[in-house]
Amino acid sequence: MSWYFFSIAALFLMGTQRFLYKVSAERGCNTAWTTFSFMATVTVLSLAGYLIIRPPIADISALLLIAFLNSASFAMGTISHMEALKHLPAGIVYPIIRLNAVIVVMGIIVAMTVIYILTRSVQGEKGTYGNRRWGFGLVAMALVSGALVSGAFASVTSKFATIYTDKIAFMAVSYFLGTLFSFGLRKRLETEESRHNLRDALLIGLIMGLINFVGFYSFLTALSTGPMSVIISIMGMHFVIGIILSAMIYKETLTGLRILGIGLTIVSVLLLRL
Repeated sequence: MSWYFFSIAALFLMGTQRFLYKVSAERGCNTAWTTFSFMATVTVLSLAGYLIIRPPIADISALLLIAFLNSASFAMGTISHMEALKHLPAGIVYPIIRLNAVIVVMGIIVAMTVIYILTRSVQGEKGTYGNRRWGFGLVAMALVSGALVSGAFASVTSKFATIYTDKIAFMAVSYFLGTLFSFGLRKRLETEESRHNLRDALLIGLIMGLINFVGFYSFLTALSTGPMSVIISIMGMHFVIGIILSAMIYKETLTGLRILGIGLTIVSVLLLRL
């Protein structure tokens, strides 16, 4: 199968996984427990795959270094992403966080326009969301964290991992470190509501992990044989799936400003990959 097939598969799988962030937020789950379950699931699956295949690892130190750099930012970005969805609609959160690549080089003007438009679109809107100012702060945190794991840095390190290390081993170590990080935050993110939703948090995380395992492996497989710029551009569209599913299942309104913001986000992502 071609790199394009794996890219499209990763697009839909990772988009569906991102939608589960919204599910966790809507159910009031402890984000740290959801992330812990998610990353622990991928760790177990990756470790099992590694023990079965037993591929050689040429440079263990390189593997550990790349995995460490990737895991902390990914875990923080995931937690910030889910927490932001407790305070803001998915149509606001997903597009802004997807602009993490803007920090790299191009599309800054378009990105700032998107943030302005989406910020305006939420003003005066009534709903069940929490503190909107804190929500935008969390979006900013996820944006910066995402720039490290979903922008140029992650693209280069993931590409490096597919060439110089084993994909399964890279996933196992990265997600194991992320598991430890999220476990350490479980008390800080605990609320009265989340204490009664531990089962939901673990179940959502489990499903998220199963989807991510296949999706991220597909992404790494595509990177190992295909052009990085095209593959990253395709993957950059996954946030649209989360928005569509949120609109369908949670009846979130897609206003004209939000649709414009989504469109400009797509343009921004494409500009960054030219």
